[in-house]
Amino acid sequence: EVQLVESGGGLVQPGGSLRLSCAASGFTFSRYDMTWVRQAPGKELEWFSTISSGGATTYYRDSVKGRFTISRDNNKNTLYLQMNSLKTEDTAVYYCATALNYKHPPGQGTQVTVSS
Repeated sequence: EVQLVESGGGLVQPGGSLRLSCAASGFTFSRYDMTWVRQAPGKELEWFSTISSGGATTYYRDSVKGRFTISRDNNKNTLYLQMNSLKTEDTAVYYCATALNYKHPPGQGTQVTVSS
């Protein structure tokens, strides 16, 4: 059974930083491209970053490019998201998922709230 457990969210002021983690189990993590998605209140799920299985290639939505960095440690079966220069519009529940299943993230997500 695929399990993805997100952590690291919290309340941060605009301009602040957070680092999210996603612990993976139940599948061969190193073989899959992985994705971060988020859902803001009242809005649809939004893709914003993908990393290739080996970590060499990354993709970002324009709204987070230059502020967020996706990375992974295949030895630890863990996906990461470093978020800098956070904005109020980044407030959302953040989920990780395999790139193939990004529209249906299996985990509970982690809440990120950016507010002064």
